[in-house]
Amino acid sequence: MSEIQRPGALYQQVAAAIREAILSGEFAPDSPLPSEAQLITHYGVSRPTVRNAISALRAEGLIDVRHGKGSFVRSSGQPRLTIERRVTRTAEGKFTMPNGDTWQEAEAPSSYRTHTTKDTGRLLQLDLEEALFGCDRLLVDPSTGTRAMHRMLIPFEVAEAVPSLGDEPCQPPAAIYQALTQAGHKLSWTETVRAHMPLPDERTSLHLPDATPVLHVARIAHGAAERPLFLEELRFGADRAELAYRITADKEPTRRTRA
Repeated sequence: MSEIQRPGALYQQVAAAIREAILSGEFAPDSPLPSEAQLITHYGVSRPTVRNAISALRAEGLIDVRHGKGSFVRSSGQPRLTIERRVTRTAEGKFTMPNGDTWQEAEAPSSYRTHTTKDTGRLLQLDLEEALFGCDRLLVDPSTGTRAMHRMLIPFEVAEAVPSLGDEPCQPPAAIYQALTQAGHKLSWTETVRAHMPLPDERTSLHLPDATPVLHVARIAHGAAERPLFLEELRFGADRAELAYRITADKEPTRRTRA
């Protein structure tokens, strides 16, 4: 580790020296940093200065503090899990979902009644305070430990026209697609992805390390005339998983020529 020079904000000098050591490879990903006592001795600074430097590096996402174990360099490796985002249908007409058998429920699902917010109303093309059925699940991938928060929202108007949905909204998405299709809807889907820093409940539920953004995936099932019927949301740590999409070339509409 390089020495520091005064003057200047001392904790920033210490943070800069540790940052340089991390970026140069002196400390490998997932390796522990020297203890507080070792850093104090090496740099000749006080404990508060070292702690402020560590806090600054945590905020940058370079290190992760593990309680009872110390500070560790964040991993720069590939995400642990690839989540395929497509919908397929069997010859028998049943819907299947990639990764559908991967996830396990970390706790019992919760069904409830709620109302549209500004965000969900925009996605479902509904006004504020429109009635919805909701279902929340906390999922885990047993092979990697990746956790995901899954939410489904169905407008009352849609669910009341499909009795099996109103009776039990906490069904797998493929079962909901099947119920909507059997009710006469011809489905299509759109999906958006955005990132945000986690709220406290997201950080706790997803077991996120410091300075880790959340990827928020919103999939909407549409019926006739692109009417939104059902909103599915998936949230997970951006360092834990990546999304994979199958892209095909759409045919251009046939242009009519005048005789």
